[in-house]
Amino acid sequence: MSVRDVFRLIRAFWVYWRFREYTMIGLWSYAVTLVLAEKFRDVSGLVVECGVWRGGMIAGMARILGPKREYILCDSFEGLPPGGEKDGEAAIAWQLATHSPFYFDNCKAEEELARAAMALSRAGNFQCIKGWFKETLPLFRPKQEIAILRLDCDWYESIKVCLEHLYKYVRQDGIIIIDDYYLWDGCPRAVHEFLTNNAIPDRIHEYRGVCYLVKESQSVLVADNTDEGNPSTDREYTATGLADR
Repeated sequence: MSVRDVFRLIRAFWVYWRFREYTMIGLWSYAVTLVLAEKFRDVSGLVVECGVWRGGMIAGMARILGPKREYILCDSFEGLPPGGEKDGEAAIAWQLATHSPFYFDNCKAEEELARAAMALSRAGNFQCIKGWFKETLPLFRPKQEIAILRLDCDWYESIKVCLEHLYKYVRQDGIIIIDDYYLWDGCPRAVHEFLTNNAIPDRIHEYRGVCYLVKESQSVLVADNTDEGNPSTDREYTATGLADR
């Protein structure tokens, strides 16, 4: 670890203590994720997180990256959907262990808590997109590219939906951080299937226990307002453009 990264890590520890009531992520993983995100601070664009719980992680990124960006928080705020067979026995067992101290009410949280975390971060420009990913993400039409995309949505189907609808908006040289890659069986399966099925050459990297990939191919933004032939004119989520940092 470089001297610069050591100073980044110390700062990240401080940020963790500021937002610890808004995250279930441990100190080390939280801090390392912030160090990783800060390495991409010169890449302009949106910061998007799928699976925010109380908003502590993206609020920490906002504290590190600054208020001039736009931050998008995507979550059902109703907890996780049921895990499937592809997620593995451990995932199913976790979701059934409702009395476990690590259950966190199936990751259910109030949207107001996420908004409070973002207010604490001093990010003036953020948007919460509430709902199941399969319903909200097909309607997402950003007006600028995504610089940092963090996926913390656990299950195979959720990761798959996020990649199918958001990867195309990640800019070339942008980063995708995958929180549950080493935790649940379904997460890496969805990632590798997506990369293979779309002949995407991006490589999986690991930084101090955090999985990520850097988009190598050129981004292509969707020009129309349809998704797989279904009109989406009734309701669209748009991310407004901001001046770069």
